[in-house]
Amino acid sequence: MPTATQELVRIRASQINGCGFCTDMHTKDAAAAGETRQRLNLVAAWREATVFTGAERAALELSEQGTRVSDASGGVTDEAWANAAKHHDEEQLIALLPLIALINAYNRINVINQQPAGSYRPGQFG
Repeated sequence: MPTATQELVRIRASQINGCGFCTDMHTKDAAAAGETRQRLNLVAAWREATVFTGAERAALELSEQGTRVSDASGGVTDEAWANAAKHHDEEQLIALLPLIALINAYNRINVINQQPAGSYRPGQFG
């Protein structure tokens, strides 16, 4: 799975969870890897944006629904899963699941311990 897609997924989950530290980290890492400012600015509004591929959109939808499991939607819909499977092979889907779960865990840790945002340097953690 492309690094850009992974970072977009991490950014979107972090935005939903209100994790400033992870949002800061992943937008900076994505920018350092060549992601454009326009795409980074539009992650929160990806449904209306025309700058994301079908595969990225499917991954963002899966990330959103996997992050909002307690919302009225009741988790990931069959449609979202089918769309993700249409754009990603089995190996990529298997990679997406822990990616989404892990960023949600890191978001919660950072929100609980009130980790401040803004000082992260690209590549700081490896």
